[in-house]
Amino acid sequence: MFIQQIQVGQMAVFAYLIGDTITGDALVIDPADNVHEILAIAAKNNLRINYIVNTHGHVDHIGGNAEMKKLTGAKIIVHEDDAIMLTSTPAMMFKMFGAKQSPPPDLLVQGGQIIAVGNVELQVIHTPGHSPGGMCLYTPGYVFTGDTLFVEAVGRTDLPGGSWQTMYSAIKTKLFTLPDETKVMPGHNYGRTPTSTIGHEKKYNPSVR
Repeated sequence: MFIQQIQVGQMAVFAYLIGDTITGDALVIDPADNVHEILAIAAKNNLRINYIVNTHGHVDHIGGNAEMKKLTGAKIIVHEDDAIMLTSTPAMMFKMFGAKQSPPPDLLVQGGQIIAVGNVELQVIHTPGHSPGGMCLYTPGYVFTGDTLFVEAVGRTDLPGGSWQTMYSAIKTKLFTLPDETKVMPGHNYGRTPTSTIGHEKKYNPSVR
């Protein structure tokens, strides 16, 4: 399995390129910007991007969807509860971020479903609270946590559709039940380190002790 973390855009967003090195199939999580850089990494590693997966529908994570889809033909995947955000976000917001409006999603998912590229499978974990359709993606050894769980921090819950109690519950009951050694791959480079582990967050994250 190929995994590369790529910092993109104005808000220190982490995009992730994940692929099967045998079949060459791949997906990209939250290609917020720097689309050509992501594509260059994919090409260098003989990967073709089949899917664009948004962990949630906020503008700082979906700003590269249009260009990525145009250049690859990849299908856009988002949780069904955030689908409307991809096409209803005001144009002014995209202008602020220097981004383009996202096309509508091609595929909607729910918690428990599997997104597969080649032999790599990512399980959708619905973690609302930062947004109604916020989701994390789990494959043994790794969890891609979007704006739900950061390194020793958590996502904000004061935006429309946010809920602290909902997100706290999702983190405690869905993420903190994963194996302690699971590597946490957050949606922003906001921490002391770019990654963490579930065990570390259970012990040291001040927001969810």
